[in-house]
Amino acid sequence: MANIASVSHAQMVSRRKKLQRTRQIKSCQAIWRSLLVGGMASSLIWAITLPDWVISQPEQIIIEGNSLLSKRAIRSLLPLSYPQSLLRVEPQNLAASLESQVPIAEATVSRQLVPPGLKIRVKERLPVAIAQPSFTQNTETTNSGSQLGLLDEGGVWMPAKSYSSLEENLDLPKLKIIGSWQQYRPHWKELYQAVSRSPIQVFEIDWQNPDNLILKTDLGDVHFGPYTSRFTEQLGILDRMRELPTHVQPSQMAYIDLNDPDFPAIQMTNGNELVEASN
Repeated sequence: MANIASVSHAQMVSRRKKLQRTRQIKSCQAIWRSLLVGGMASSLIWAITLPDWVISQPEQIIIEGNSLLSKRAIRSLLPLSYPQSLLRVEPQNLAASLESQVPIAEATVSRQLVPPGLKIRVKERLPVAIAQPSFTQNTETTNSGSQLGLLDEGGVWMPAKSYSSLEENLDLPKLKIIGSWQQYRPHWKELYQAVSRSPIQVFEIDWQNPDNLILKTDLGDVHFGPYTSRFTEQLGILDRMRELPTHVQPSQMAYIDLNDPDFPAIQMTNGNELVEASN
């Protein structure tokens, strides 16, 4: 019995020693992990605060996705002063600041550590038409649509100066629309899509009179009457009249009348009216 008790006691002592060694190993591992994480964090903070981790000039900001505005113009919109520590740059705030500018629809900003700088990807609002107010409007007021502006495909109205102040040699759109922006705004997206898809080239859209939409095209002036759901159909009929200049001298035509798309007509300069077949 004494031998059994002696053996059991020895086993218990050995087990306690193993548990103690296991605890010591785990404690050492925890200490080393803490030291490693702390060292890495300290190294990162130390590295970021080095002079080399500073944006000292605009050229350290990489711009991607722009096609209308120059990189210089987009950099000028950033609320940054130089030199600027990367640690103090807040990408989300910079992105929000860019998106508050009319020419920028979307922006994403990220830090770049090697080499130190910023990477910015933008989506611009591309103007597709010059928006000119009605001739009867006061062009010196600052309300939307009562001053010269630009329209994008979705109908967002933008002051022309918001682009000209950034790009002196900006190529303006060829298409022009005249009238009250508030009036044609609900129909603009649908109207522009129809015009841009038409084989007939349209230079100007005159919407000053809501009862008579007038388009200046490569076939001449075209009167459409009030804008309706048949506008696309009217453009199709106009396309089928593309051989018109070979039959009628353009100088003899006052305008093409598509008020009734079922019975297109040509108003002559001498006051006569010619009826054209729609097909």
